[in-house]
Amino acid sequence: MVTPAFVLASASPRRSALLAQIDAIPAVIDPADIDETPLPGETPALHAVRVASGKAALVAGRHPDKHILAADTVVACGRRILPKAEDMGTARRCLALLSGRRHRVHGGLVLQAPSGLVSWRHVQTIVVFKRLTSQEIDWYLASGEWDGKAGGYAIQGLAARFIREVIGSYSNVVGLPLFETSQLLGGAGLIGPAAS
Repeated sequence: MVTPAFVLASASPRRSALLAQIDAIPAVIDPADIDETPLPGETPALHAVRVASGKAALVAGRHPDKHILAADTVVACGRRILPKAEDMGTARRCLALLSGRRHRVHGGLVLQAPSGLVSWRHVQTIVVFKRLTSQEIDWYLASGEWDGKAGGYAIQGLAARFIREVIGSYSNVVGLPLFETSQLLGGAGLIGPAAS
């Protein structure tokens, strides 16, 4: 039996590595470049799912005969969506906001079938940061690890030193909730014991 191939709508090396961890290797990696600006009044959860859906729909137009897997990761304090840190000033503001607080990481996950059928999941993880000193923030910023990361940190890297507690899916914070991903892919016959 030949298992249908799927396309990963992301260039993130973290997502590719996470998929490899569960033996789910995409046939194609085709990132979607869409506007990820939050809509007025949009909650972090809705934003994560909407952006993932938009990525899947865009890439589906380029691969109409394949399943498309897309994801989005949103770091939020309350209803406030934190940006992807593209500069040191943004990263510093994010870290200062997260210091000594708990925040939520929302994962939006979408699998779009060639038929157009869309399956989706929303996954929420709570992350608790220790109170950071200015020296710790400076040290982390000097590492450059924050660059391009939602909320200005990478849990799987040096920032692990700052995290007191994770409640929920750890892989969701890295960039892809593996349990929910395996459920979606398995349900569509894209992975599993009989997959080849």
